[in-house]
Order: sequence, then structure tokens, then C-alpha cells
Amino acid sequence: MATTASAAFADPAPAGAAPADIAKIDQTGIAEGSDIVVTATRANEIAPVTASLQTTQPQSIISRSFIEDSLPATSDFNQIALISPSVSGYGNANGNGLSESKAQIRGFQDGEYNITYDGVPFGDTNDPTHHSNTFFPSNTIETLIVDRGPGNASQLGQATFGGNMNLFSRATRDDASIEAKGSYGSYNTYLLRGVAQSGAIDKLGGTEIVLSGQHIRSDGLRSYSPFTSNNVFGKIAIPVGPDAKLTILGTYNENDFNQPDKDGVTLGQKALYGRYFSLDNDPNTQNYYKYNHTHKTTDFEIVKFEANIAPNSTFENRAYTYSYDNETLSGNDVTIFGTASTTTSTAADIAAAVTKANVVTLTQGGKTSFGVPGYTKTNRYRVYGDIAKTRIDFGFGAITTGAWIEWSDTYRQQRDVNLLTGAPNFAEKALTAAQLSAAPAGTVQPPANVKFDQNSHTNHTEEFVELELRPLPGLKITPGFKHVDFNRKADALYNQTTRFAQRTSDTYSANLPFATVNYAVTDSLAAYFQYARGFLAPALSALYVANPGFSTIAPERSTNYQGGVVYHGGNLSVDADVYKIDFSDKFASFVSPDPTVGTIFINQGAVQYKGVEGQITYALPRGFAVFANGSRNYAKTDNPGAMKLQVANAPEFTAAGGVLYKQGPIRFSLIDKYIGRQWFTDPTAVTNAVTLATYNSYRSKGYNSAILSVRYDLGPVRVGFEVNNLFDDKSVTNISTGKSAPYDQYIFNTGRAYTGDITVTF
Repeated sequence: MATTASAAFADPAPAGAAPADIAKIDQTGIAEGSDIVVTATRANEIAPVTASLQTTQPQSIISRSFIEDSLPATSDFNQIALISPSVSGYGNANGNGLSESKAQIRGFQDGEYNITYDGVPFGDTNDPTHHSNTFFPSNTIETLIVDRGPGNASQLGQATFGGNMNLFSRATRDDASIEAKGSYGSYNTYLLRGVAQSGAIDKLGGTEIVLSGQHIRSDGLRSYSPFTSNNVFGKIAIPVGPDAKLTILGTYNENDFNQPDKDGVTLGQKALYGRYFSLDNDPNTQNYYKYNHTHKTTDFEIVKFEANIAPNSTFENRAYTYSYDNETLSGNDVTIFGTASTTTSTAADIAAAVTKANVVTLTQGGKTSFGVPGYTKTNRYRVYGDIAKTRIDFGFGAITTGAWIEWSDTYRQQRDVNLLTGAPNFAEKALTAAQLSAAPAGTVQPPANVKFDQNSHTNHTEEFVELELRPLPGLKITPGFKHVDFNRKADALYNQTTRFAQRTSDTYSANLPFATVNYAVTDSLAAYFQYARGFLAPALSALYVANPGFSTIAPERSTNYQGGVVYHGGNLSVDADVYKIDFSDKFASFVSPDPTVGTIFINQGAVQYKGVEGQITYALPRGFAVFANGSRNYAKTDNPGAMKLQVANAPEFTAAGGVLYKQGPIRFSLIDKYIGRQWFTDPTAVTNAVTLATYNSYRSKGYNSAILSVRYDLGPVRVGFEVNNLFDDKSVTNISTGKSAPYDQYIFNTGRAYTGDITVTF
């Protein structure tokens, strides 16, 4: 039987639930996007990752206890998700949570899958990518669920395509408590956190409140790369009458750090200063830390209303808004060694290359002077949206229907400056006669210090319906349908790339069918199957062209087929699946031979994804358990007449395993994640032996990161100690290709790091 095993596991809401039941259900932090039914077995209570018996797609549920017991407190959501099979990642080059990271699911990149928070999709407005340590640090997350598939029709998001990473907010509790946490570790990193639970307030009808605040300060692993972060979070759950509930949530985050806008270390820099070089203390270089500074602020608010509106009928509505403001000052090009090679050039040659790359002749007000080239950058947006959903249960089935509306306003700019003086640097090239002829009538030469100055907007609506049928006991068949309309507009004073005034717009639509099956063979064994179509609208960059009318770009499409089984025994929890995904209409661009036409965006190429995945936990006597998970992932181009090659940043396999102990006052875990062979460059340029050799030169054999964690309770005090990257693996985890190999920028796995912490609960 399904029972509440922890804050991550709960029964589905029964029809006609009483207010107390509604409050209990919401405590789990589970919103739309995943069904959570996990049998309360010994294996599931200790498992770091498991799946729901009612899932209709491959899934990994990661509970708050794993986040608290086995990960550094500074971890971002990608670090939490990394325990899942088929999830890989890179970044965090400055230390866990101290710089941004990127995650991949089955080889799908950030921007090709959704991330939601309490059922609300979020992401950047130029494309649906994400900032891992900017909105939701780990103190704001109760549960994280990786759904390796596009979900059903009610799963919402711009990238209902390669999967979903669903975050759920910290839960309110029945009992009042205060928790204070402090940690200190490598790179002079310290964290202070407080969490306060009001418990159920009888005088307010059972209202529950949770508040959290967190401060992080670190020197950072990389040279001259300090990081500071502040976060506040609050949530209030208010019973409204006998059959309704109102939940209000808000969080604010601020990050301040020193890092180049285009990050990574060249091989030349590594040879001289080491793999963790980033910035320096020399004001005559573009790498001077005061010239490379970013300040980010975000906020996120949700007002959720849910009610039983009639027998066996429920209604819920989520109104939300969120914002992001990135203000950056950066060196123009921090790959300062140019073509100088540390193996073939003398120290004097390298020093001369450094000087040439940094102290250059700048033009300012018609006069020339020496300076250090750089730029200012703004990326600021506000998103508004509303999600409404109604469900009616009619005994042998249920129908769910709803809609999502969202719109956004964005401002982005980039201007060239002399970093020595802060004065404008007139570095941009003048528009050619051909470019001016393609521009609107009356266009004049733009200011030579302005790269772009642009407003943009999105309008996005989705309507969906699902029909859940139960023809046999334990069998659920759920066909669904979703219609998508996505409009993107650019209203630029100086558009990016073209650098002249433009007002352009494109609308993309899709009709997406879905069908899922879940069959409960027994109380502890279930099988599922999914068919789903995915959709991804083109990024804002498709409007950075002189003549958008010549582009024929359409949304990318995916067709997903997958099936699997989930078993929850007394001491054994196991699930496994197979999948096949056909991805077509890949975005591409080329420059027309006609100079008055310029760049054209088209759909060209396809990729096939397929593989097998599994995860298992076995509970041993006396509080011990062992677990393992893994995947074999095929993600290769699939174009007629061309070689089938693994796409960039798509590991061929992943593997994780470890041992856990949880009994009495002791918590212990040793967990290792290995990410297999992959390539760091796009294979589409491979046409002959030479380009194939170049492609293979960007191949990684793989890398791993093990975490050892120990916790001990002394009454209300918990003492903890962690070793991150226990085996000190410092492999390359990503390469950003430059204009030539000497300008390539490398990201390395962070070395072994230590953290100690104390948590006091009142």
C-alpha cells in the first residue's frame, strides 16, 4: 500500500479531500508534473533516488534527506540532479554552487528540456536556458524530480522536448521549529542558513508558514574569483473554508562575483598558471578581476489557489511572476595568449602576446589612446503567467483540462568601453554599403561603441486536455492533446548582429499528441509506456538577421517512445527502462552569397536518441544500503549520406553507485558518479578525415566525482563533514571552442574539497 514515506513521498489527492487532507498533500511539495506514489519500504526510505509506482515515464525522485545528508550545502539544483541516471554535467568550475553549471539529460542540452518550480516553468527569455545558482539555491528545494521524457499533455514549458527537471519548494510543517546551520570549507567558503517553521497556527485556521534565509561567501577555487550570495525564501499555506487552500510563495536571490563573461582557461594559461586560473591582479590586462564583475538579482513569486469545487471535481490556479537582472562588466577577450604557444614560444614571446592582447590602441572621440578593451552588458527581464487546471473524476476515469498563458518583457544591451578609464571604446565596425541597403530606409551608421541595444517580448499560450481511462483494476490509459502558440518579438534600437533598428516578429504553433499507460501488476510492481511529441521554438537569435523573411526556420520536433517497470519490495527498490527519441528539424544557419540578404536560419538535420537506464537500491540489515544506477546513451546525428556521430556534450554512458548508512544518530554515505566518454564539439562540420580527426581531438575519456559524507546527531545538534571529489579527479569536463585551438577555453573538474558544518534545531 502507498503511504507517506518522507517529505518526498505521498499518496495522490483523493477525490473530495477534506481541508486537512489538502494541507497534508501540499506538505510534500508535490505539484503538477509528476505523480508520486512510493511504497514506504526500508529500501525507499534510505534510497538516494527512486521512482514512483504511478509514473508514466522514466523518473528519478530525489528527497530532501539526500540533499541534507549527502551533498554540500552550497550545491545547486544541477548537482542535486546529477545522482540520476542519464544526467551529466559540467561547470561549477569555481566550486560547488560558486559558479554556474549546466546539466544534460540523455544528451539533451540545457534549453532542450524544461525546469519547473512548483509546477511553474521558468527560464531565460531569449531561449529557455537556465542559471543554476541564481534563482533556487538548495535551501529553497524540498524535492527534485528528473522526468526523463516530455511528460503528458499537462506538463507545461517552452521545451517540452528532452525531459523535465521539476523542483518543489520547501514544505511547511505541522510542528513549529527553528533550524540554524553554519558550514565552512575549502576556498575559505562559509555558509550561514536559517529555517523557521511556524507549525499549524490554530488561531489562523491551521495556517502554516516556512521562512528561510541563506548567506554564502567564498574566495572561490579559481584565481581572483570571489563569490557572494544572499537568498531569502518564504511560503505560507492558508486553509480557506472547508474545501480550499491558498498558498503564497516568494524568494529573492542576489549573487555578486568576479568572473569573465566568457569563462574558461586556455591551454597557454594553464601551462603558466594552472588549470584553475581565471583572473589576475594586473590592471593592464583584460583578466584583471576588477574588470570582470557580475551582479545578479532575481525574484520569483507564486500565488496558488486549489479547491474542491464539486464532488469528485477539483480546480487549481497558479498566478506567478519572476525577474532576472544581470549587470556585467567584462574584458573583451580573456584568452590573452593569442597564438603564442607555451611549448614553442619563449617566455618573452608569451609576454609580448599578453601585452598585445590587452594594452591596445583605442579610438575615443576621434583621438587615439592606450587602453584595455572591454564591455558592459545588461540582461534584464520580467515574466508574468497564469496556469489554470480543472479535474473531474467520473469513476471509471477522469478528465483534466487547462490552459497556460505567459508573457515577458526583456531589455538587453552591450557597449564597448575602455576598462582603464570607463570611457567609450569605439570598436565596432561600420556597416557596409550592402548592410545599409538591407536596413530600413533612413538607417544611418550606429554609434561605434554600441554592439546592441534591444527590447524583446514573448507571448506564449498552451491549452491541454487529458482523458484518464481505467478499463481494468490497476490499469490507467491516458491519451492527451496540447496546442501551443508561441510569439516572439524584437524591438531594437540597435539589433544584435545587424546593429540597426529593427522591429521583427515570428509566431510558431504546434499540435502535440500524447498517450501514456501505467499498469499496476501488483501493489509493488508497475509497468508503463509513453508516446509523446515534443516542441521547441527557435531562440531570439533567429531574429538577429537583416532579412528575417528569408529564413524558413520552424520549431524543432521530437517523437518519444519509452517504456519501463518499477518494483518496490521490502528491501529492494528497482526500476529500468528503454527509450527511443527521433529529433528532427535541428536549427541551423548560413550566410547567403547575396550580401544584401545576410544570415538565413533554416531547419537542417536530425538526431536519434536511444538507450537503456536503470536504478536499484538494496537495504541491508542494521541501517546499511547499497545502490547503483546507470545508463547507456546513444545520441547520434541521423542525416542521409553523413556519418552517424555522437553529438556534443552527450556522454555515451553514466554510472553511479555507493553505500549508505542511516540508523540512530549516524548518517553516512559514499557516492560516486561517473560520466563516460563524450565529445565537446559539434559533429555537423565533419565531412572528411581531417575534420573527423579534429572532432576526435575534442574527445573526453570520462570523469568522476565521489562524495563522502558523515553526519552525527548530538541531541538537537548535528555535526557533519564532507569530502567532495574524494579521488581528486581533475579531468576536463568541457571545452568551449575558440576561433582556433589556442583560443579554446577549458573547464576542469574541481579538485578534492572539504566542508564541515553544524546544524542546531530548536
